[in-house]
Amino acid sequence: MTASNLSQTEAKGRMASDLVGKVFLVTGATEGIGKAAALEFARRGATMTLVARSKEKGERVVAELIAQSGNPKLDLLLGDLSKLSDVRALAAAFKGQHDRLDVLVNNAGALFRTKQFSADGYEMTFALNHLAYFALTTELLDLLQKTPGARVVSTSSGSHMTGKIDFADIAKRPSGRLGFAAYGDSKLANILFTRELARKLAPFGGTANCFHPGFVRTAFGQNNPDFVATAIRIAGSLFARTPEKGAETLVWLATSPAAAALNGQYCQDKKVAWSTARAKDDALAEKLWQFSLDLCTAGA
Repeated sequence: MTASNLSQTEAKGRMASDLVGKVFLVTGATEGIGKAAALEFARRGATMTLVARSKEKGERVVAELIAQSGNPKLDLLLGDLSKLSDVRALAAAFKGQHDRLDVLVNNAGALFRTKQFSADGYEMTFALNHLAYFALTTELLDLLQKTPGARVVSTSSGSHMTGKIDFADIAKRPSGRLGFAAYGDSKLANILFTRELARKLAPFGGTANCFHPGFVRTAFGQNNPDFVATAIRIAGSLFARTPEKGAETLVWLATSPAAAALNGQYCQDKKVAWSTARAKDDALAEKLWQFSLDLCTAGA
């Protein structure tokens, strides 16, 4: 074996254990980019908790990841992230098991074309795509703040470009603006949430960033029983990225030394990406944080 080949082999060996001792919590990890990222984290030795709504599916995925990675330090928490009571219970259960959180991945999300409400009375796209991120992160904020170098990575989207934050409409949608309009608003909310979270983590040495995964071949949109699901499925088969490709920036933000210098950024393809002026509005980000906090505590 040449010296060059030896160094490559040694580097690969180090890479396979570089996350040993790190604690990860990943939502949306039972399929798509979340599952692809979780497998990479597992292969590199992370201690990881996956969040799932379905016990059967969650246990199956955990077993698959353990078998594929050889890493037994994976477990499962069950809960419906659209329900704030479930989010609180998940966070409490996690803190009962761990005294640190190195990486929180907020990845669960969906598109709802028709008007549906969460158990707390909020429009489902907003409840799942934004409030779940906000509630889970704030419930775990004390753990993140005491973990050196903690990172929060949230999945946003290029759809934020169509988004706006109308505080009179966004939580319950009296306007009737649903589907992709509501989805774009929620993805803008993800970026604004990230910016304000970054400000709160910075004094403790933590970071928060979000990313656009690109158009990825996943189950996204398939919860809609109409032409929307069919159109997304057909387009995905023709043009979409693989989940592994879509997960690259997530993994990079969660683990790369280079990404450790970023805070409050929106990224794509492992670099800072362009975002709208609304997405950079720190006053709006602060207002959205307080608005979200009020919603989360209203029924607590």
